[in-house]
Amino acid sequence: MKNPKPGTDGTFSPLFARLHQRHGCGKRPVCPRFWAVVVLLVSAATAFAQQQPIAFSHAIHAGQYKIDCQFCHSGARRSAVSGIPSLQFCMGCHKTVSPFKPEIARVRAYWDRKEPIPWTRVVQEPDFVFFNHSPHILKGIRCQECHGPVETMTEVRLDHSLNMNTCTGCHRQRGASIDCYTCHR
Repeated sequence: MKNPKPGTDGTFSPLFARLHQRHGCGKRPVCPRFWAVVVLLVSAATAFAQQQPIAFSHAIHAGQYKIDCQFCHSGARRSAVSGIPSLQFCMGCHKTVSPFKPEIARVRAYWDRKEPIPWTRVVQEPDFVFFNHSPHILKGIRCQECHGPVETMTEVRLDHSLNMNTCTGCHRQRGASIDCYTCHR
């Protein structure tokens, strides 16, 4: 099979052609190394560009209106999980605040159908990690220290890596326990 010329068959884009040429295997476009790179790039892009059912803007709520994170994510001060506010909680404000804006109309449609909004989780720890928000909140650690500048985000994303090195570095800096059982139960 000959290598198709970029853009001539509608399935082999110029971008993929350049990627294929750069990785240097010299095989046809279906070579395993080429597609492994493509899958890796698509997976990474998907992880950082998760589609939400409602275009909720933290830049408006937490940034422009200065609503504290814990007003909506009240579980953070009481439990391991910060939680996502219920639709009833959202409608508490949006029955009267901007009720005719398109995204609020979509929220109201979920409300009218008595159906929860199927949010896509942005941050997910591995099963072997135990994380509890409440001791961090009680120690005065700002949400932004782990989650980044959420108040500037129109679409929430994890803009840095949350990993063991990040956590143990912070624990060492603050004199908190770095015993394995602290995070691995």
